[in-house]
Amino acid sequence: MSAQPSAFAASGEEAIARTIDTTSSVSAQRPESSNVAEFYEIEHTAELILKGDYKRVRFIIHSISRPLSGPVSLQVALQFPDELLHDAVPVYRLLKRTVGQGHDLYVLADTSYGNCCVDEVAAQHVDADLMVHYGHACMSKTSRLPVVYIFGRKPIDVEDCVQGLSKILASVPEAGEGETRSVLVRHDVGYTYQAGDVVRQLRDKTGLSVLYHEIPTWVDPAPILPSTADEASTSSDSDSKIDEVASIILYIGEESLTLTNLLLTHSSRHVYSYDPITKSSRLESGRTNRLLMRRFAAVQKARDADVFGILVGTLGVASYLPLISHLRKILAKAQKKSYTISVGKLNPAKLGNFMEIECFVLAACPENSIIESKEFYRPIITPYELEVALQAEGTWSGRYVLDFRRLLAEHDSPHDIANEEDRDPDQPTFSLVTGKYRHARRFGAAPEPSDGDTSSPNTVVLRNQDGTMTVLPESAAALYLQSRSFRGLEARVGEDPLSILEQGRSGIARGYADDHPTVDESHT
Repeated sequence: MSAQPSAFAASGEEAIARTIDTTSSVSAQRPESSNVAEFYEIEHTAELILKGDYKRVRFIIHSISRPLSGPVSLQVALQFPDELLHDAVPVYRLLKRTVGQGHDLYVLADTSYGNCCVDEVAAQHVDADLMVHYGHACMSKTSRLPVVYIFGRKPIDVEDCVQGLSKILASVPEAGEGETRSVLVRHDVGYTYQAGDVVRQLRDKTGLSVLYHEIPTWVDPAPILPSTADEASTSSDSDSKIDEVASIILYIGEESLTLTNLLLTHSSRHVYSYDPITKSSRLESGRTNRLLMRRFAAVQKARDADVFGILVGTLGVASYLPLISHLRKILAKAQKKSYTISVGKLNPAKLGNFMEIECFVLAACPENSIIESKEFYRPIITPYELEVALQAEGTWSGRYVLDFRRLLAEHDSPHDIANEEDRDPDQPTFSLVTGKYRHARRFGAAPEPSDGDTSSPNTVVLRNQDGTMTVLPESAAALYLQSRSFRGLEARVGEDPLSILEQGRSGIARGYADDHPTVDESHT
């Protein structure tokens, strides 16, 4: 008779035999009729790898002075999202066969943060010289590696798309006298290969001024040379100016975070979308107010918070370190307590460990900045929403910024802000969330001189059992711990008698050496 496994000792067979649902958006997957080499642009990718211009970029970044002549072994990282990971092996084999020997290829999966961001941390583990990013991308600037973007080729009927967009423009009222109607075309990156044809035919059919930003497939890292950085910022400013000129925005793609961000950042424009999957078009601007109202509610909750957690949501965006420093600076200036936390991909269980934090600020790429899940215990806001929350009441005009570089550039430039010196820090503020007046806790404030007491109101004094005292100045975690009824197990130092040192158990948790005998052993 064989021994039956205990209920507390599962074999783990369920985890191995479990079926995982990997279904994703239809447009995100490669069509079965599509060729792998054509969908993933194997010839174009191999040409860029063999060209080798990116070697100079890497050497400039790391200040390595060695000759570039002669054969150099290069490391190329291939980053796949979860929905395209099943094609990683055939893509690797085709690329390896095309580029030949002398180039090492590495497949990266299970990214540290979002699939849309370039995982430079994982690429550094193999000392990569170049990153090839497959699938959907947020197009955020990297700081170390040049990137080749292969967006794939989502199916689209160009003629039906042009016809649908033309009907939209025909239904829009004409502009007034002295006004020119300009149209801006934006699209999901998966339709980049056909976007030029759509824009060209749309211009010919409507005769309107159609503006379009061509999405690059090769992006150099941001801090290469000062002149390059200046050119990048100048091009970004010119793109934003073109966006402001356009009165109508046409978006090609299904409903996604890209469309949501477009509605938030262009709330004063009429945004129409065309879905190539369903071949339908509709006005999207009708739900812009609802999106902004939800974000406004999160800003009001942030106004009532005194302890903030800065969540590191990306390690690949070029400006994430200056942004984190900027967030710490403005929180300290507002006498708020801040903690910097890096937890990888967010979930309620991870953030639930920081109950003393009243509001989180997520420093991530534009695609992953907005978190509206109701499962989180505390609100999660964007860096721009934090700046709005720290200003005086009624300072938000509905404008929305998600780009790191624009946010930092606007902070460095002179602009009209509320004079904080004229405000009384002890004055109570009215909370729109609770409907009551509240007094804000101040952290980092200079203590007022007094006789024999220079401690801050937020200082916690802990008295140990031996009579010694420990002072924890400006500790939000210690304040929260003091407010809890359960503070952990008692130390009981010096109260219990010393125990005799004994031999512990040996073996594994499923069956220690000194466990009770099994059924077979008891019958023998």
